[in-house]
Amino acid sequence: MSAQPGVTRIGQQEQIAVAVVTDPRGRTEYPASPKLNVAIHLGRSVYMACSRGGDKHRGLGVHGDIDIIPPWTASVWEPDDVDTALVVSVDLSLVEAVAEDLGVYPDRVEIRNRFQIRDPQIENIGWAMKAEMETGYPGGRVFRDSLGTALAAYLLERHSSLGRVPPAANGSFAAHQLKKILAFIEENLDKNLSLTAIALVAGVSPSSCKLIFRGTMGLPLHQYVVQRRVERARILLTESELAISEVALQTGFAHQSHLARHMKRMLGYTPAAVKREIHK
Repeated sequence: MSAQPGVTRIGQQEQIAVAVVTDPRGRTEYPASPKLNVAIHLGRSVYMACSRGGDKHRGLGVHGDIDIIPPWTASVWEPDDVDTALVVSVDLSLVEAVAEDLGVYPDRVEIRNRFQIRDPQIENIGWAMKAEMETGYPGGRVFRDSLGTALAAYLLERHSSLGRVPPAANGSFAAHQLKKILAFIEENLDKNLSLTAIALVAGVSPSSCKLIFRGTMGLPLHQYVVQRRVERARILLTESELAISEVALQTGFAHQSHLARHMKRMLGYTPAAVKREIHK
């Protein structure tokens, strides 16, 4: 995936491009790009098939799943429904400069082709880039450059032929368990999600589920659920004509003021402010 068809928002800043890309249901082909692309799945879970670089993959794309597309690699995406992703494109000149700083020859390093992996470090960098893009890059060039350099360095160290892959952490969910949990949360954000129900999906006790989820994702389970509800609400407020009270109910909040309180705390603005901005 690259930032071409279906771009809804794009910001080009020096050697890093950030875009939110939406692909329709069915087959979408992307030509080979000279850039290194990282696609982070956004929103609702979507089952999809993908092929690139001679490799094929089928699976459920869950919010936060990551695809790494090496430079000069064409790709074909076939989601069963509308699919949205945050795509970060990194210029090869930045990758080469970072490789040299790491003491390796750029032409001897190969970025790995990755399908639907989980990597909290890449996620965190991606969300920071998305926030910068959506707010007009208030952090300035120094912050943008630091994010781009951090991403390039991490990709070289963890997802290239350098092969410096850390061992799996103890007390973490296996990849298949985490995918089931996150998909269950996405599919039930509008419902009264309980720890017991989520633990049942994970196949562990509720107390263990809380501890292992935090160890895997780096934040408490309830906080993750609230974050996903707030983000889903923000999208509905932006892309639909639903009243704020309806959006609150469709995203699992008890009432409008409940949504407003959490949105203000997490995003710094209220649902009413989102509506006013849209209708300017």
